[in-house]
Amino acid sequence: MKYLFLALAIIFEVIGSSFLKISDGFSKIIPSAVVVVSYAVCFYFFSLSLKTINLGFAYAIWGGLGIVLTTLISVIIFKEKLDFAAILGITLIVSGVVILNFFSKTASH
Repeated sequence: MKYLFLALAIIFEVIGSSFLKISDGFSKIIPSAVVVVSYAVCFYFFSLSLKTINLGFAYAIWGGLGIVLTTLISVIIFKEKLDFAAILGITLIVSGVVILNFFSKTASH
């Protein structure tokens, strides 16, 4: 369950971040409401995951995967471009998440 809660937190964080762009500086009511609700749900599920997952580990996964998924949405939906440095940085973030998952004893498996 702890990883399901973390996954839901990540999904709602990505939804909230994506709708931040659509909200146009909170000037559009419905996208702004989606942002607020998404972040509230995100932090609720994140807090549930933290009952059994170490904070540093959970935050690394949440932040890292949130960055990658939000970047994919920005490229696919918003047609934003990535340069080499951005791709390299995202690759390093993914590498960090993989290292944490497979080699760190910090995770409470």
